[in-house]
Amino acid sequence: MNTSAILKALSLDRHPLVDPAGGSDSGWVVSGNPASGQAIASVRLEDRVAYEAAVSNAAERFRSWWRLVPAPKRGEIVRLIGLALRERRDVLGELISLETGKIRAEGIGEIQECIDICDFAVGLSRQLYGMTTHSERPRHRMYEQWHPLGVVGIITPFNFPAAVWAWNAMIAAVCGDTMVWKPSLLTPLTAIAVHETVVSVMRQHDLEGVFELVIGTDEQVGEAMIRDRRLPLISATGSCRMGRHVGQVVASRLGRCLLELGGNNALIVCNDADLDLAVRAVVFGAVGTTGQRCTTTRRLFVQRGVAEEVVSRLCRAYETILPRIGDPLDPRTLMGPMIHAGAVESMMKAIETAKRQGGEVLFGGKRLERPGHFVEPTIIRATASMPIVHEETFAPILYVIEFDDLDNAIAQQNAVEQGLSSAIFTDSLRTAERFLSHAGSDCGIANVNIGTSGAEIGGAFGGEKDTGGGRESGSDAWKAYMRRQTCTINWGEDLPLAQGIEFG
Repeated sequence: MNTSAILKALSLDRHPLVDPAGGSDSGWVVSGNPASGQAIASVRLEDRVAYEAAVSNAAERFRSWWRLVPAPKRGEIVRLIGLALRERRDVLGELISLETGKIRAEGIGEIQECIDICDFAVGLSRQLYGMTTHSERPRHRMYEQWHPLGVVGIITPFNFPAAVWAWNAMIAAVCGDTMVWKPSLLTPLTAIAVHETVVSVMRQHDLEGVFELVIGTDEQVGEAMIRDRRLPLISATGSCRMGRHVGQVVASRLGRCLLELGGNNALIVCNDADLDLAVRAVVFGAVGTTGQRCTTTRRLFVQRGVAEEVVSRLCRAYETILPRIGDPLDPRTLMGPMIHAGAVESMMKAIETAKRQGGEVLFGGKRLERPGHFVEPTIIRATASMPIVHEETFAPILYVIEFDDLDNAIAQQNAVEQGLSSAIFTDSLRTAERFLSHAGSDCGIANVNIGTSGAEIGGAFGGEKDTGGGRESGSDAWKAYMRRQTCTINWGEDLPLAQGIEFG
């Protein structure tokens, strides 16, 4: 589909917040197409009044009925949301490609991820288990239960404009929470289209108000959200700088934060690795989404015995990508554009900095002179001590570092401030277990013989250190969206005190 067909198919051409002709005064934000540098449409910015209405509505819906709807019934609504997303999967995926620049397969894959988390949440709605424990007091029963938390604030980034919201929203919904979503102003059209798809289901069942969306600036909406005591949890995905600010403000009101921030992810290739698997994983991890994933492979540690072969294979693989850089909606394209001109400039500065610090560009390193924000994927021979290697540049730059000793490679992998994703390629059981041990990777995600990118929704997603410590999506991440309550019932006729205390 072309741009106008996508907007029409999703009814964005007649949405009250969208101007396909491109309103451009201070009350509008322009959604741009990074592949052409041209505007897609303009979106009207909402203000503090709109934010207040959204939060008040979500809070009222939470108090009056949503928290009291049985969890399996909430799960049934989420199942219907998954079906609605299935019906629009391809066109929503194409909108993501249009607005973010990620290739069509990745755009559609992102909506599939939203569908998958709906399926996960449906099952979860019947598994919000508490724990029964033995009381030390006779004729007493003690147990834990989990209650809905309240209104959840969700702040999402441009690079996964639908999936990150769904990870949070679908789990929060089955937990009995309502929510307010503040999306990135780089991808407002995706947010509106996904929100309208979900709200259409809620309208059919007279359940409006569970999911609220506010398109606004950080000053008007973001700051209000993180300071709002009516929002007991703020889930924020973005940069480490943003996360520090959000964390400090929310902590000052003793609220909860679920932070998923940056990742300077490393992949280790050992001498005994299956190089066919390793090279494929590195290429997708470093080039996929044009290096604009939080799980992008940014540092490659290669054991000296296979280093030259790995570098040679990578350069040959990158050569095959160059002619397939272009329009992300073209199914032949393997790499789309950067999100905007500023991102390209940041990449070029990082490459120049790496060269000044002793790095050698082995492949790429240039912007492509064509409309849009296109660059060459870049490989740089580096050392672990180079300061630029310790920084996360949100771009397709891969630093290749040779090593001899595995323990030293793991220590160098762990030496950066972020701790999101990591991987090792080896055919040695001992090496793999060393990497996964207490003395191994310090990241929230540690993989063996698969890359750093492409996490499944069944596992809790997130990382340590400056990555923020939050966990979203699968496993027991649902506990972040609920409040724990310890309950004790005395079914006897006496009132014994704990710890054997006698009183009176």
